[in-house]
Parts: sequence; structure tokens; C-alpha cells
Amino acid sequence: MSIHTPRIEKRVTVNTIATMKQHKEPITMVTAYDALFAHLFDGEVEMILVGDSLNMSFLGKSDTLSATMDQMIYHTQAVCNGAKLPLIVFDMPFGSYVTREVALNNAVRVYSETDAQAIKIEGGAERAPLVRHLTRHGIAVVAHIGLMPQSVRAEGGYRIVGKDEADIERLKHDALALQEAGAFAMVLEGMKTEAARRITEALTIPTIGIGAGNVTDGQVLVWSDMFGFFETFKPKFVKRYLNGADLIREALGQYCDDVKNRAFPDDKHSY
Repeated sequence: MSIHTPRIEKRVTVNTIATMKQHKEPITMVTAYDALFAHLFDGEVEMILVGDSLNMSFLGKSDTLSATMDQMIYHTQAVCNGAKLPLIVFDMPFGSYVTREVALNNAVRVYSETDAQAIKIEGGAERAPLVRHLTRHGIAVVAHIGLMPQSVRAEGGYRIVGKDEADIERLKHDALALQEAGAFAMVLEGMKTEAARRITEALTIPTIGIGAGNVTDGQVLVWSDMFGFFETFKPKFVKRYLNGADLIREALGQYCDDVKNRAFPDDKHSY
């Protein structure tokens, strides 16, 4: 059996990500919520997002809005224990950055209680003063525009954006304002490819796409989606690289059969 060699050997930082943009090297990012899977991803991807999507994937909620700071910090601590090389990003939950003061207090808590290197916040140009406030206090910020899951109730559902010229210009304005405010990277979610292309070309910071075509500087997917464990629904942009749920059921069925037939444990697995 061959020994797998990790792709990445040095700790990834915000400077690494900036250099990758300059060299046009695609950036890989996945979500993780625990030490076990974070360890599997360690050395493979440049960035790990501890996403509030865990509220749906693992808590079984219908959206992300009830995720809490305590919940997110617990999972980020676990991820940081499992992965030492990727740049780990803490997804600020709904309500944790409603004002500059609240945002800074919560971001300081993230840095104090975890080894995460950055936080992610959703919002357009209206968030620029907040981003500027955070970055001036030493907090690295990933911005997030386009389809914003924390706005799902206000928007009446998940809607693709960037469908016309006016919307593309609005999105580009948001992106430029957030870059000017100090964000070092930007997630573009749920937007038409042309919109993502024009934003990516306009920015000097890297863009990370999810449902935004292949024109961004990098891509991010939720691990339970891409490995086929989350079956409630499958967004169009998700490519499944593994039928994880089927593999688990098959293996679990074999275990149950062995127990029922008293084939497990056998002598090999007994003291």
C-alpha cells in the first residue's frame, strides 16, 4: 500500500493566498467541523472553512440562522486540533456582527479561544465600515457576497444573483468596497458566471467561488455535500466525489449481519 504524500507542506497564511492570486494558482477550500475530518484534509487544501452550514448538515436545522458563537467556537477548536497546515476560517454566525463593537468583541473571542487565522462575514458595501474596523484591530476578514445563506428568510429563499447588468454592477461595487475596507479574500456564492468573472477581474484579492462557475481564483464546497453524506438536497453546483452515504450503509449492513450471525467478533478480534 503506497504512502500518500500531502500536497501542502508549509502552513498556509493570508500571504500565501495573496501570492496564489498573483501567480494564478487555483485555491482549494473545503468545510470541516471536527478534528477527524480536518486531519484528513490537512495538507490537501489551502483553506478550511468552519462553516455555519454545520447547523444544517449536522444539527438537522432547515437553515444556518440558529448557529451560535459557542457552537462555532467548539467546532473551530476541534478543526484546529485536527489540521495544522491550512488557513482556517471561522464563519461568523448570524447576529454575531450586527454592530462594529459586537463584531470586534466576537472576533477577538475567536482569536483568543481558537487558532483560526481569519473570520468570514456576509454582506455587501454596507459591511465595509465593519470590515475596516475589524482589520484595523488586527482581524483578518474574508468577505462573502452574492447568495448569502444568513439572509435566506429576508430574501424569501435562496436566489441566484448577477442575472443582469445592473445586478452585476451592484455586486462589483460591493466587492470593491469590501476590498478597499481590508478584506483579504472574498467568497462569491450563487451567482452567474459572468458576474463572478467580472468581479474576479476587478479585484486584486482572491475570490473563492461556490456556485459561481470556474472563473474565480478558487473553489469551496461543503464536505458532506461533495462526499455524498448530506442527502436532504443537492444543489446544482455540487459535484459528488464519493457516494459516502451508500458506502456507510453498506459497511454498516455488513457489521449488522456479522453480529447477527455471530461472525463478529471472531478469534482475530478477541482477546
